[in-house]
This record gives sequence, structure tokens and C-alpha cells, in this order.
Amino acid sequence: MLTLHNTLTRKKETFAPLIPGQVRMYVCGMTVYDYCHLGHARVLVVFDMITRWLRASGYDVNYVRNITDIDDKIIKRAFDNGEAFTALTQRFIDAMHEDSAALGVLPPDHEPRATEYVGRMLAMIQTLIDRGHAYPAANGDVYYAVSSFPTYGQLSGKTLDDLRAGERVEIDPNKRDPMDFVLWKAAKPNEPAWPSPWGPGRPGWHIECSAMGSDLLGAHFDIHGGGQDLQFPHHENEIAQSEGAHGCKFVNYWLHNGFVRVDDEKMSKSLGNFFTIREVLEKYDAEVVRFFILRAHYRSPLNYSGQHLDDARAALTRLYTALRGVDAAKLDIDWNTPLPTRFKAAMDDDFNTPEALAILFELANGVNKIKSPHLAGKLKALGGVLGLLQRDPDSFLQGRRAATSDLTASYRIEGPDNYTPEHIQALIDERLAARKGKDFKRADAIRDELKTAGIVLEDGPQGTTWRRE
Repeated sequence: MLTLHNTLTRKKETFAPLIPGQVRMYVCGMTVYDYCHLGHARVLVVFDMITRWLRASGYDVNYVRNITDIDDKIIKRAFDNGEAFTALTQRFIDAMHEDSAALGVLPPDHEPRATEYVGRMLAMIQTLIDRGHAYPAANGDVYYAVSSFPTYGQLSGKTLDDLRAGERVEIDPNKRDPMDFVLWKAAKPNEPAWPSPWGPGRPGWHIECSAMGSDLLGAHFDIHGGGQDLQFPHHENEIAQSEGAHGCKFVNYWLHNGFVRVDDEKMSKSLGNFFTIREVLEKYDAEVVRFFILRAHYRSPLNYSGQHLDDARAALTRLYTALRGVDAAKLDIDWNTPLPTRFKAAMDDDFNTPEALAILFELANGVNKIKSPHLAGKLKALGGVLGLLQRDPDSFLQGRRAATSDLTASYRIEGPDNYTPEHIQALIDERLAARKGKDFKRADAIRDELKTAGIVLEDGPQGTTWRRE
């Protein structure tokens, strides 16, 4: 029985979808004005894992992850670049798709863009005005009146008075209350704009998710997710907008993944510890990064460092080494057998991936002992539920490796003089010939040379294999 930690109620709850056998889930996606960073990587991988598990559990999942393709940062970046904002956003949407595919993230069922939903946002804003939850201001903006929504603050656990006292809010004479937030922004000169009953402008950030979620999943749906940083004010405002417009509960279960820190510090460009996904993937195999993210429980803080990535690489190497040389059987998972039963119990306990991964290592130990195709098949099948272990083992074990755990270090580029697979195999053949000729000094020298280059030789009954450290 699946249990989820619901941010709204601050406790674990048994999951019961609105429609038996079906799950409707919305996750806040990226604002596409730059390359995706490590925080985005965690959101992508975590909710991909959740979607995979829901489907493995037999649910028919409708997964929506939006794209914010119009906002202040996009407009400024496009202006600074001297390009159309649509050209800028398409470039970074393409980059996001490349990054997510590299991390083994399956595409969502729907990926709506904010600019495609302006009409629906306008209709929702008008409904909020008609119901007394919003008001047009003299400057052409439209604001949500938070005082009109008595349960505002339910997600963050704060009352409106607490929020007013704790937030530094600039005085805006156009607002009735400093906590009111914008639904529609009047156009500034030379900005992209759409016509509206209140004059040309563009939507505020919060309204887009309310409009897209209700259109694609209905006014009331099962799961809404995103990073912990979105809990307030974005998700709080979504609840106020959606429930104010539709007059019913918006979402049953709210899921938020934890923050990403770098060497125990907040990730920040000013601190010089800000990394994009593609910068990290220049140094580490993408599956290692995915494995690293899943090693931590999704709600826990994730501390990113070169050492932690090296540890993740070593751990994933152990799993692939177990599969190497074993013809893994292709099989369906029998969830009533001991290890799969424990794997399922872990995943059903609020997606406890650390415990689920521990079970994979138990299976790997068994494969190492008896080289069983059935056990190897079970290991590969359970790994596949998490988006892991689906490659040929040699493609991982003999793939490129970072030259050092230092995240800023240059990557060893493979080439004719830098230990390509062909060059390594030639040295292995030379070593074999030296051993046959009892030239053990030369054979040891070749092993040492390869070890210095980060190449580990493993001698066995079937000959010598190699992997990168």
C-alpha cells in the first residue's frame, strides 16, 4: 500500500487516487532562459522516479510538467542578447530535453508552455474577479486579493498575519494589501504583450500553473509536485487561485523534493559553486548522476561534491560488475518473492530509494557468488524500475571517467594517445604475450601503466577484462 508524505498535512498518508487505477500528476517545470542546473536535475530525476514507480505499481499515470517560456528573466536575457524571446526559449527548451534524456528521464505525457495558455489564464483571471478574489488596479495590473481566501497559508503552515509580519514586502500603492500578488502584468514599452480586458500585458508566474493544471488534469487532481523552494509562495498562490476560481479542492497530495547543496553550502553563482547539468555531465557519466540523486531520499537535502559523485560511481560500478559476463535472463518481476517484496515495501514507503538501492546490492552479491542468469535478470529488472542498469555492462565499465574528483578538473579526452579501447586492448594483448613468454617484468609494467591511466585489469577464467576506475 503506497504512502506519501503530504506537504499539505505534514504527515504520511495512504495514497488513494480520485479515480481508482488512475493518477493525475502535475509538476512545476523549468523557466527556460538558461541551461538547467543541479536543482533542476533533482526535480527531473525525482519525479521521473515517482512516475516510473506509480506505473510499475499498475497505475495509469497522466503526468504533466510545464514550461515557463515568458517571464521577466526571459525578457531581460533576450533583450541583452538582441534576439527574439521565442528564439531564446526554444534554444533552452532543446537543451533541457537533451539534459533530461541524458539523465534517463522519460518525457512527461504533456509539456504545456505558458505562452500557449494565455487565453485560459485570462478566463481564469476574469472568473477570480467575478468571484471577488481579484481586482484590476489603476496601473493596468490585476492582483489576487489574499484576504478573500480565508485558508491562505495552509501549505506553508503560516497565517496571513504571520506572513505579513515575516515577509519584506515593498509598499505598492496599487495593491490593497502588501501580500496581494499579481495575476496580470501591464505591458512595459517594447515587451512581449497579449491583449486583455485590462489592457495589453502578460500573465504573472503563478496563474500559468493553475490554468494549465486544471485544463489538462481537471479542477481537482491527485498529485502536485516540485522543488521545496516552490512551496511558498508559488504553490500557496496556486491553491488560492485554483480553489478561488473553481470552488473545490485543488490537489490532494503535495510532494516537494529537498534542496541541493554543494559541499554543504547553498548553490550560488556568487560563491562559484553553481553547476549546470551539462557541466557535470562533462565530468561524470549521466547514469552516475542519476544514481547519486536516487541514493538520497527525495525529501532530504542532497549534498553535491566531487567525492560524493566518485562514491556514486564506485557503487554503480559494483552493480554493473556483477552483471558483467552473466547472460541476464529477461523476466517479469514477481513481487511476491522475497527481495522484490522488500523492494516494493521500500518504494511504497514514500519512495524510499536508499532502501530500494540497498536491495539491489544484495542481489549483486548473490550474482557475484553464483553467476545466476535469473538473479542477474532480477537485478536488471529491479534496476530498470529506477531507470538504472539497462546498458551493456561494458559500455558503462569501459566508458569515460573524470580525471579527478575535483568538479572543476578537465576531463580526460579519449584519443589515439590517451588509452582508447583499441589502445587498451593492444596493451592487454601485449601483456598476455609477455606472460606467455615469461617476461613478467614487462607484463607487470603494462598493468602498472594502465593502472596509472585509471584502467583496472581483471584476470579470470575467460581471459582479461578491463574497466575504468
